Amino acid sequence: MPYAAITYRVKPGHEEEIAEIFAGFQRVDTPDFAGKGGASAGRLLGTAVFLKDDVLVRVIHYEGDFSAVARHMAAQKGVHVLEEKLAPYLAEQRETRSGEGFAAYFRDATMRTVSQLTIDTHPAAAPAS
Repeated sequence: MPYAAITYRVKPGHEEEIAEIFAGFQRVDTPDFAGKGGASAGRLLGTAVFLKDDVLVRVIHYEGDFSAVARHMAAQKGVHVLEEKLAPYLAEQRETRSGEGFAAYFRDATMRTVSQLTIDTHPAAAPAS
């Protein structure tokens, strides 16, 4: 199951305030998400947030269609509350109030995947010949 990472540039020196904001994050209403046509498109398996100096990274563990993850997250009240609280600490402001604006930021802030290693791809997990 794949991972994705979303970056945020934040103002340094506000690590504790930012950590408090994420500590109070309201989780999504359901981990299951739909595609454009309404059919099941996947599931959120977990997230993690990392912060160092002026870089914040949110890692998303999911299965299914990643483009549907942004649409799902854009519809979540807790995400918009978090975005509002985080805004004063962002190095660059962005438009995330609309679903389209949030999806555009999500897409543009996604880091390039260089490597993803899981137990499923480990040579020892391959069936013996």
